[in-house]
Amino acid sequence: MADRQEKTPELPGVKDIENPLLTKEVETDNELKIWLVDYVGRKHEPEDGQVTVEMIVESMAQEFPDFLLVVAEENWLRGYRQGIYDVEEGMRLAKEQGHETPFDSAEPIQEDSEE
Repeated sequence: MADRQEKTPELPGVKDIENPLLTKEVETDNELKIWLVDYVGRKHEPEDGQVTVEMIVESMAQEFPDFLLVVAEENWLRGYRQGIYDVEEGMRLAKEQGHETPFDSAEPIQEDSEE
């Protein structure tokens, strides 16, 4: 029997993923946005005069990285929590429909007891 090795799918790199929201022009519909767009516009001096979300993120990363780090960490934690919930809910629904789940046949992990 020939060894069959499944190829692990390759994840796209950061440069392979484009977020259209990054190039969106920021509308100045409140005082904070007016100030921030003005500040970032003076810093980046875009040729067309339009300040984008990407420019604001770049400025924040350079000048206020601790703010972005907190936002990124919170986003990661929420995404991780949602992923765990989705897996648990999917397994529950699969069991309800009579499907076998990957952990049905697994033996429980036994912890070493300290004597």
